[in-house]
Amino acid sequence: MTSPGAGSTLQEGNPSERPLFRGRIGRDARSGHYAVPHRYRLHLSTACPDGLRLAVAHSLLALDDSCPVTFLPAEPDHPGGGYAALYPLYEASAHHYAGPALAPVLSDDWSGRIVSTHAPDILRDLDRFPREGNAARLYPAGTEDVAEAVERMCAEGVEEAAQRAGRADADPAERAAALEVLLDTLARLENRLTGERYLVDDRLTAADIDLFVTLVQLDTVHRCHLDAGAVHRIAGHRALWAYARRLAAHPAFGRHLDLDGIARRHHGRCAGLEAAGAAVQILDWAGHAADAPDTFGR
Repeated sequence: MTSPGAGSTLQEGNPSERPLFRGRIGRDARSGHYAVPHRYRLHLSTACPDGLRLAVAHSLLALDDSCPVTFLPAEPDHPGGGYAALYPLYEASAHHYAGPALAPVLSDDWSGRIVSTHAPDILRDLDRFPREGNAARLYPAGTEDVAEAVERMCAEGVEEAAQRAGRADADPAERAAALEVLLDTLARLENRLTGERYLVDDRLTAADIDLFVTLVQLDTVHRCHLDAGAVHRIAGHRALWAYARRLAAHPAFGRHLDLDGIARRHHGRCAGLEAAGAAVQILDWAGHAADAPDTFGR
């Protein structure tokens, strides 16, 4: 991994996985990549969980003018995999690059190269961009530990557990154990949200973005592979889903929900069997997003 602000470095891994660039944006000109307006650009698809996280964060931080976004289709459009629009960036950033050009990407318009493809780093670096007045911060001082804890709970206790619970080729006992992990995690999140508007100090932070996107995935993707009884138990966390409903009606969240794109991406990538839970939608995401006001409320 490169140090903050250093030039991006391509980290090798499994050839079937996305190439990982880990450049970071620093705080001043000495860092190489530093947070200056009109230098960087995001490339993302909101049908992808990481892309949706970054789109919501970008809107909350009001970075439209200082860091523009190129929105990509739900599914890659290049015969070799990835997005045709991103190949010049990958080829300029890695000698003789021959892999897929995948999103999300944070690029440097000054050099025409990639800074990072690592969504958690990009999310934190967007928070470093200069803004006027009392603009929102995704990682307010003293909240980093909570944000990281929620990030782990979403990744391991919800996303991974839901995938294991819905695997058609898994042992029934393994699926049942995974479902209990999922329900236990949801119960802990439910307890934290009971009587609270947001996860941290009654203000929107990166933790809320992580949880919102995780709940979208749970209801639009993972639900399709769970039985109706499991979905009913998941839906029983009323404070959690009321929170998701409220965020869906916030324009920074709701306007980026591409439900058709999420469905196309899921069906294009998933080889699992559809279960009875596919017919039991927990939230009317599109309806709640349509209720969002024209102006942002923080």
